Amino acid sequence: MKQLKVIRSEGQYLSYLDEVRSLIAAAPGSGVADADRLEILTVLIESYESKTFPIEAPDPIDAILFRMQEQGLKQADLIPYFGTRSRVSEVLGRKRPLTVQMIRALSVGLGISADTLIGSSQPKSKKSEEGLDWSRFPMKEMMSRGWIAKASTKAVTSVEETVKEFLQQVGFELGSVSFKRSLHGDAYSPATKYALYVWLARVIQRARQRYDRLGSFDPAILSQSFVRDLAQLSWSEHGPLLAVEFLEKHGIAVVIEPHLKGTLLDGAAFKDDNGRPIIGLTLRFDRLDNFWFALVHEVVHLWKHVDHGETFMDDLENSSEDKRGVEANRIAREAFIPRAIWKRSQAYSAPSVETIDRLSRELRVHPAVIAGRLRRDQGNYQIFNELVGHNQVRKLFSENFSGEVEL
Repeated sequence: MKQLKVIRSEGQYLSYLDEVRSLIAAAPGSGVADADRLEILTVLIESYESKTFPIEAPDPIDAILFRMQEQGLKQADLIPYFGTRSRVSEVLGRKRPLTVQMIRALSVGLGISADTLIGSSQPKSKKSEEGLDWSRFPMKEMMSRGWIAKASTKAVTSVEETVKEFLQQVGFELGSVSFKRSLHGDAYSPATKYALYVWLARVIQRARQRYDRLGSFDPAILSQSFVRDLAQLSWSEHGPLLAVEFLEKHGIAVVIEPHLKGTLLDGAAFKDDNGRPIIGLTLRFDRLDNFWFALVHEVVHLWKHVDHGETFMDDLENSSEDKRGVEANRIAREAFIPRAIWKRSQAYSAPSVETIDRLSRELRVHPAVIAGRLRRDQGNYQIFNELVGHNQVRKLFSENFSGEVEL
């Protein structure tokens, strides 16, 4: 019987796994020698796996979000630990790092390990020759969604090659300008760039599958009236489906692709290398008001801001500081509810279910849009909860959340 040695290669690892299976499958009472060998094999395999496939350390922000959910906390409840409401939003949005004072306060107040908050238990990552940190790509999530093959986990090099191939399919040459294409918007931060890149690649990949079904695109079609026509489709019971059909008829690809963990992404707007406009939506909030505002916001980006090679990625729950994001917000709001009408409406001065319904009928836009506007303006997301269309969007695009069928 071959002498057992410390595992130093994948081939040796796979050979030992086969032997373990054989020993386990053997009839009971095979002998003390086989039992001892099985025990030694198990120790050697566990040692190799712990070094080669280390368990990822918890992400500090994910740990905070989990504790918030566990204890039923809201962002306002974290102000004592962060100092201000804006800092809470920035830290949870991964736009501001945790400070020593924050870590100390959270560790004591929420009972989260300081090691988890510091991230010191995470192994130091190695960068590839392209200057990329492969440990930062969300490979497990990509595999679970079927974007890359699960078999590629057998070796780090095969994982790298698989992700390279995945990105290069849409023209992201690693280390080149096309891979580092300009990202704008409140969803973008250095901490999430790897997840955003692969999400973007997936959206491009799926959009290209639809090009032969799209109408021709004429940039001149984008205008205030076009945006207004789109907004009024919200009046229909099947408005979201009609909106996608409307945009694709005019040559704009629309892809529904759920966001990747930690990206806080609502939507994106950009053009493919051939000039084809693409809108990606995540539906991370399954509400009608969020769907409609996100969709029209991204259309405004296509109309006003997107040039070849630029990409806008948006977290619409947080106020935008980018002037183009501010402009997209303003035009989108105007498309649904013109400012002159809004300020003199009873929905604005005396909001109620009745006044919202009345303004909805006058403007021929969905009541969810008006309720959402009131909630945002007042900073109170508890009011008119029954009007914003919870659980009304994803069911229309349910195949996009199974990972099996295209939109």
